[in-house]
Formats: sequence, structure tokens, C-alpha cells
Amino acid sequence: MSETQCCENPPTLSSASVGIGCVAEIGGLKAYITGPPDSKLAVLLVSDVFGYEAPKLRKLADKVASHGFYVVVPDFFFGDPHVPDNPERPIAVWRQSHGTDKGFEDAIRIVSALRSEGVSAIGAAGFCWGAKVVVELGKSDHIQAAVLLHPSRVTVDDIKEVKAPIAVLGAEHDKMSPPELLKQFEEILAAKPDVDGYVKIFAGVEHGWTVRYKDEDEAVVKSAEEAHKDMLDWFTKHLK
Repeated sequence: MSETQCCENPPTLSSASVGIGCVAEIGGLKAYITGPPDSKLAVLLVSDVFGYEAPKLRKLADKVASHGFYVVVPDFFFGDPHVPDNPERPIAVWRQSHGTDKGFEDAIRIVSALRSEGVSAIGAAGFCWGAKVVVELGKSDHIQAAVLLHPSRVTVDDIKEVKAPIAVLGAEHDKMSPPELLKQFEEILAAKPDVDGYVKIFAGVEHGWTVRYKDEDEAVVKSAEEAHKDMLDWFTKHLK
């Protein structure tokens, strides 16, 4: 399976202040946190391999927060996001230190911390790498809604085990999750009447487009904004 798309159009990361939120610790991890702290509805955004400092991801977090959600974007990589131009550490090597199984364990700690703060319903959205973490969360009652955006390494068996309402937003041109695979996801969800499922394939875009779009590409920006709205609508529908 080609992973080159996971590394295309990388963001310019900045530890400087980006967004209207703040960086704080939750569940033992640093996280970008934004939105009303007294909200009983929380959204966890699980990044792609470039991590929680990506400006467009933080911008999206602020957008979600503006709808009344308490939004948490954790640093699942502990200050060590993937750096594409490091020839000594290609993506396959980097992944050895940052498996989604560890990400899932860390995510549970964050969910527990949110529950202890009085949050009553939690949604989670995963981008590329993060989608695998979110689908694992969706297999039990850890979260009340899941959204996978251009998922990586999510399998048919994963979708079969999902219990939480789940939306899958994929790209037409995606080697990690091609349309053929997404249509299998759709068929599986259609056969699970007890799980609200939704699959949408966005035409003309590539893996990673929702958080790694180029600002000058108006068509892709419009598609990304449509996906963001679909994600928000899903959380608004299922987080009560």
C-alpha cells in the first residue's frame, strides 16, 4: 500500500500561537483546546501524521468550537510529528514509534479526563492516521459519534465492529482508502440497522484534502469546507 499521499502538501508547523484557543495538558498529553470550557459536548480531533500544530487543523478546531463544542486536539506524537524531508526517517520508520494502537490508548485517557470534567457526550474526528484511532474508539461506548476523513489503514473488519454513529468522508483520488473500499464500508453500514452510517466520496480531490488544501485552489477549498460542514452536521445530530 502506497503511503506517499500521507506526506503530500505538508503543513508549515508552528509552535507559536495559532488559533484562538490555548495549549494545555489533558489526560497526560499536551493539546490545543478551544471552545466553551463549560460545554457538556466535546469533540476530539485526531490529527494526521503532521500533528496538532498544523494551522489548518487548528483553524478547523476553532470552527467546530464556534458551534458550542469544547474541542480538544491532542499531541499524540509528543512533539515528534512526521517530517517528510528527513531522509533518515521515512514514514514507515516514523510509524514504528507512533502506532495507532498507542494513539488509541492515549485517546481513552483523554476521553476519561473529559468525562471527569463533566462532559456528557463526545464526538471524535480522525484525519488519515487519526481515523484509525477514531474507528477504534467507535467500537465501544467511548464516543457517541465518529467521523473519518480520508482514512488510512481502516479496514472492512473495523467498520463491521463499529457501534457508534459513523460518517466516512473520502476522496475520489485516494490510494489509502480508494472509492472501491469506501463503497464496501457503505455496504457494511447499510447492513447494520442499529448503527447510523454515512459514506460520501468527494469528487476531484485527493487524500488529505480537508486539512492540507492549498488556499489558492478554490475548488478544493470549497470541497474541504463542504466536508467540514458534513462533519459538523454529524456531531450536531448525534451529540446531545
